[in-house]
Amino acid sequence: MKLDPALFSDAAIPPETRSVNEGIVAAMSGMAEWWDVGPQKVRDARARGEGAFPAPAKSDRARWVEIDGPAGKIKLRVVAPEKSRGIYLHLHGGGHVLGAADQQDRLLEHFADNTQLTAISVEYRLAPENPYPAGPDDCEAAALWAAKHLSDFGAKLAIGGESAGAHLSAQTMLRLRDKHGLTPFHAANLVFGVFDLGLTPSARAFGAERLILRTVDIEKFGEAFLPGLGPEDRRAPHLSPLYANLRGLCPALFTIGTRDALLDDTLFMHDRWVVAGNRAELDVYPGACHGFIAFPCAQTFASLQKQAAFLNAALG
Repeated sequence: MKLDPALFSDAAIPPETRSVNEGIVAAMSGMAEWWDVGPQKVRDARARGEGAFPAPAKSDRARWVEIDGPAGKIKLRVVAPEKSRGIYLHLHGGGHVLGAADQQDRLLEHFADNTQLTAISVEYRLAPENPYPAGPDDCEAAALWAAKHLSDFGAKLAIGGESAGAHLSAQTMLRLRDKHGLTPFHAANLVFGVFDLGLTPSARAFGAERLILRTVDIEKFGEAFLPGLGPEDRRAPHLSPLYANLRGLCPALFTIGTRDALLDDTLFMHDRWVVAGNRAELDVYPGACHGFIAFPCAQTFASLQKQAAFLNAALG
């Protein structure tokens, strides 16, 4: 899309979005920091529906399967449509530290029902207990399993995720291309992703407003995922996809809100994707914050419809 300056004006922000943002800031006021109380305590609280995010509803259609991974079994959360034409490999968000594969069953149902893809979310290992390369290794193994599984049937494969999951999706595509000579993906759905682990200008400048993701959160997540590395070292192409050779990759949809600290990550990555000779679409939501698709509102429903429509168009 051609960027319209009006998208970034205060006047473009819907009243409903303003209300959602105010509710998030109020809900997060005084919340404990995961690096103070320990990540597991925050993970457990999220699983119970405590905090800013809505309680994760479980689907009676979802099931667990296990595959072999580089450090043991990897659990996959699976939601299938009545008749599947392929796989949507989903990588959840949470800064590489938080989140779980069974905390977005409704999102998996959405993709299964609206794209006729079997939605599979990967329970990859989390930092700081398992820093880089543990999580990416698990996602690579899951992608190789999916590609091999589908090659026997001629079905199609898409990949995507939110926040850290978008980062892992891009990293997984690059790993399969560079390490295995494989480009099996037909579409990538990259939602408010982090693509520069050294922090883009918008990430550095966002500040302390507790609208899901602050500058300090991004810094602390980076320290947990890549301990001992400074910002410049985190920009190595194998760590930060923004700096990688992006040639020969599939069509991608990049989704972002203008009140997201990772705004520049998406804007920059979209442009680099196109310059590398790949097809890409950009979907921008005025005033939407990081993680906005977890909060029911008109922008959320519009974005989810757009994501499904993109996958359908890219897969044909």
